[in-house]
Parts: sequence; structure tokens; C-alpha cells
Amino acid sequence: MSSPEQQRPAVGFIGLGDQGAPMAQAIGDRGFDLHVWARRPKSLEAVADVPHTVHATVVDLVAASGILALCLRDDSDIWDVLNTPGVRERLRPGTVVVNHRTGDPGENVKIAESLRSLGAFYLDAPVSGGGPGAKARTLTTFVGGEKAAFERCSPVFATFSARVSRMGPVGSGQMTKLLNNAMTMSNLKNAVDLVRLAQQLHVHIPAVLDVISDSSGGSASLRALGTAITPEVAPHLQGLMRKDIEHFADAVRAQGLDPEELRRRALAGADGLVRSPSRPHQATPPESPHDRLMPFTPSPRWPPYFHSRAISRKKS
Repeated sequence: MSSPEQQRPAVGFIGLGDQGAPMAQAIGDRGFDLHVWARRPKSLEAVADVPHTVHATVVDLVAASGILALCLRDDSDIWDVLNTPGVRERLRPGTVVVNHRTGDPGENVKIAESLRSLGAFYLDAPVSGGGPGAKARTLTTFVGGEKAAFERCSPVFATFSARVSRMGPVGSGQMTKLLNNAMTMSNLKNAVDLVRLAQQLHVHIPAVLDVISDSSGGSASLRALGTAITPEVAPHLQGLMRKDIEHFADAVRAQGLDPEELRRRALAGADGLVRSPSRPHQATPPESPHDRLMPFTPSPRWPPYFHSRAISRKKS
């Protein structure tokens, strides 16, 4: 009888970018038979520390894979891989093709239908958590597709995920991820507005954001300012967010619903990344413990309550 390790399917992986590379590392590190291909040889350095097999062509990779994981830029890149000459002929019946990037639910249904005639399965399995989550192996993976294919791939997803959930048929993983992104960007608008207001109030912004992040007003968007979201990466993230919210809006319209109110707020959140500093780091925090509690001088225009609180803290 073969061991569980021998029964594990070979996992082919394409897309060794900032997010895909640590996902592939996790797969190889957990003992799966990892196979990779990359356009640029330098990208292969990302998996140098885990056992893996490098293939010279996409066709060779596909032929060796029982699960083909794709972490590419967009749905069009999925089509490019599948339409590479020779790929469909070498795709074995029973192979599960997995799309780990965010895309259009309807387009993912079309991809699944194109593979069904070949005897292959398809899962749309976008992830949430970005590069940091992939490195920490704490991603959330939203999966759409047949239950049997999901169960076959779940152990692979678990190597880089803190949570793996099947949401329903093909397309439902993408729809759930788009809803998640819309919520994230709407919350980001709140966070950006809060930072701008805090600047005008002359409070010590890092301290305020830290304490609110652990309070009822906290959110993943607020915690990301200045950590995952920095001024250096904000323009890149803004572009990805704007693309995702248009995917969201198109998917909602396709169901006969109106996404415009949420779309506008989400776009404002994405644009706020560049227009407003990302979790500004003010100068050295106040030395006094009392100043750390109230590191500002109340404005004369504020209600008397603020002045009395400041005076009482100075006396305590």
C-alpha cells in the first residue's frame, strides 16, 4: 500500500511573484511534489530552498501535474496558459486547474467550461492576505468549484492558508473575494478620512491608530496603514484595487443589481492611498506618560470636556 506522501498529486505552479513565490515555497516545504516553470530564470530563485522540479516549457509542466496552480495577473493570463500550443493535448483527464488570483466570476465559469470537455476540473480559488499573508502562511482562500476537486486540493491550500472555504460552484470564490475587496476598500475610505481628521486635530496619529486598531473601531484596513500599506507600495496597490473594484461592479451588474454606491466609496478608498499619507509617522512620541495619553493641546474651539480632561491628567 502506498503512503499518504506517495498518494499526493504532483503540483505544478506558475506565477512566482510576490504572492505566488511564498505560496509555492509552502507547498514544497510541506512535502508535495512541486513542479515549476517561469519565463524568467531569476524567478526560480524563490523556490531554491525547497525540493522542486523545473520544467523548460509550460507543456512539460502541465503533463507532469495532477494539480496546476496559477497565480497570474488576470484572467487573460489564465487563457494564455491554457491556449499555449500543446497544453490542452497534454492536460491529463482528472487534472485540477486552480486560479489563485482575483478575476471576473463569469469569465472563470467560461474557463471551467472550456476544461470540462477535456475531462479536467477547475477551481477559482483567490486568496486574501497579500504577500505578507503568503509569507506567514495565513492566507484566506475562497474556493468555487466541484466538491471532489476542492477536497483533492484542500491539503495543498492548507499549506499557505489559515482558512480555506468552499463557497459554492465555479465563480463563487471570485465573487466572495470581490465582496471582500469591496468591503476592504470601503473601510479604507473610513481609515483615510480618520487620518486626515486626526492630523487636523494635532493628535499623535500612530498612537491613535494603534489603540483604535485594538478597539471596536478597528479594521484590517486601519491596521494595514503604515504596515502592509506604505507610501512606497501605495501607488501599486491603488492600481490593483481599482482593477478589482471594476471586476466587482461588473459582476454585480451581471446579476441585475446596482453596485454604484459601494463602487464610488471603494474607489475613493483606493484613491485615498495616494492622496493621503499612509499612517504618517510623526516625530518622536512625547516623553511624559501623561503626554502619551493626551499628546496635544486642546483647541479653544473644542467643548469644555476636552480641556477638563487635559487639566485633570496634568494634575494626576
